[in-house]
Order: sequence, then structure tokens, then C-alpha cells
Amino acid sequence: MKDFFAHETAIIDADCTIGKNSKIWHFSHIMSNCVIGEKCNIGQNVVVSPKVILGRNVKVQNNVSIYTGVICEDDVFLGPSMVFTNVINPRSAVLRRDQYQQTIVKKGASIGANATIICGNNIGEYALIGAGSVITKEVLPFALVVGNPGKQIGWVSEYGHRLNFDKNNMAICPESKDKYQLKDSLVIKIS
Repeated sequence: MKDFFAHETAIIDADCTIGKNSKIWHFSHIMSNCVIGEKCNIGQNVVVSPKVILGRNVKVQNNVSIYTGVICEDDVFLGPSMVFTNVINPRSAVLRRDQYQQTIVKKGASIGANATIICGNNIGEYALIGAGSVITKEVLPFALVVGNPGKQIGWVSEYGHRLNFDKNNMAICPESKDKYQLKDSLVIKIS
């Protein structure tokens, strides 16, 4: 007996691992040899390609394509219609399955609607990618990135609030009251 929910229109291929209390909605296709962790929510019309790994509590909104080579750690949010790539120079007439590149989305990161992640560029812990952004390079932990090509315009907390650092390079999240330090161009949560 399965311990996850799948809508009757969802297609789930053989040899998938789907965690307890996960939900898979209308017209989604979960392909063979992928792993979906516990308490994930896979929206309508989502494709999860072979060998993709989704951690625990990953939220995938409608119309998202997650291609082979993508790993999402726990608590990742993938906004509506965002997309990953897995080949740098695709051509219809040239088979490049042996050139798939890996992309890792680290714990707690959020990617906004209609964003595109060019393969091989990892997204750091708790980073926030704005809607419509095109990510062409690595994204640092806690970075706020927007635009095409994506450009870092600031820092965010684990709760997604903009961090404003004082002259001592310290910031406090307005919601959680957690403290952060900016050191050597990296943000570190200190409490």
C-alpha cells in the first residue's frame, strides 16, 4: 500500500522512490529512477526526469520541468513554470545524454516563477531567486538574485526577509530575530 497521494491523472513510472505523505497532482509525470522525499508537493503538469533527487518537503509548483542532473535538498521551493536545463549547447540532431551537467539546489533555497537555471550552476542555502531570473553562474548562500542574467542585489534570511547589514556587518531578521554576519562576502547565521 502506498503512503503518498497521486492524482489519478498522474503518471508514475516504475522504480521511483516516493516518500511518505508526498502529493503528486494532475497530469504530472514522475519518471523512472527518481527519488522524491517525504512531504513533497508536486504540482500540476510537472515533469520529474530520471535520476532526479528531491529532498524532504520540496514544493514544486505547476508546470515545472526538473531534468536529469538536478538535486534539490530539503525545503526547496520551485516556483510556477520555472525550468532547469541539463545541457549547455543542446541541438536536436546531436545526442548529448552523456553531457548532462549536475545542478544542486541547496537546503531552503527558493526559485521564483518563470526563472531559468542554466545547468552546472548551484544555488546556495536559503538563496532567493527572483521571478523571471536567468541564472548563469553559482549563487551564494542567502543571496538575493534577480534579472537576466541574474545579478545579486542583496542578502536574505532563512525566512526570506531582506537583510540590512550595519557598519559592523551584522543584521537581524525582522521576523525570527536571528542574527547574521557578513564576513568575506559570505553570510553566516550566528544565532
